[in-house]
Amino acid sequence: MLAEHLKAAAPYLIEQKYSEYSAEQHQVWQELVRRRRPQIESHACREYLEGYQIIGLQEDRLPNLAAITAQLKPRTGWSTTAVSGFLPAQAFFEMLAARMFPTTTWLRSRDSLEYTPEPDVFHDVFGHVPMHAHRVFADFLQHYGSVCVRINDQELLEQLGRLFWYTVEFGLIRQDRAIKVYGSGVISSHRECTNVIEGGCQVRDFELEEVLRTPVRVDRIHSLLFAIESFDQLYEAMHAAEDWAEQRLLQSHRGR
Repeated sequence: MLAEHLKAAAPYLIEQKYSEYSAEQHQVWQELVRRRRPQIESHACREYLEGYQIIGLQEDRLPNLAAITAQLKPRTGWSTTAVSGFLPAQAFFEMLAARMFPTTTWLRSRDSLEYTPEPDVFHDVFGHVPMHAHRVFADFLQHYGSVCVRINDQELLEQLGRLFWYTVEFGLIRQDRAIKVYGSGVISSHRECTNVIEGGCQVRDFELEEVLRTPVRVDRIHSLLFAIESFDQLYEAMHAAEDWAEQRLLQSHRGR
């Protein structure tokens, strides 16, 4: 799927005007990275740390999306694609299915270092993009988009959204006899990551059925998250989720 075939997403695609970032914005990026790196180096999974090096993130400069894409595309087929802001669901799924990760280009201000209600370039690139260098995770994410883009049932999409939330956004993995983080919401947030590390969050083994029936709460720090054993498990869970969704749609059509 080429960019010109993205019907829902096309109006949101923009160019990153890299030269227009100010010295202050580069300094804010540097502070954000320096605040997160010590905890991430100790508690992020191996795949995230490897991806961070592969995409060439710099501590003292905001990321150049074209340069990151040049590293990712030959490896996993993904691009880091600038968008104007929050996307409607169909546009978001279209981009994932096309291996184009929608990335905002604005950066939070210095008075919002700890938290911003809307994803910014720090959350999107520092939090998400290193994992796109991992082939199995990259395939899982593309498959998720390709499944969801074909579904019009909002209740079903809300349940599948829980799979995305508890993996891509707030996923944990058991690795090296410890709980490691890979979800962007844990990677980019000191509070969420500390909550996991210090045992403030219950960690259950990842079971697809339980994940799909666990509602998402965005108004509080997490009290429950799920840990996979490997990214192969996550990839296989997406195939199971696809089968589950198809069965639900078939039952819905029969009930009409």
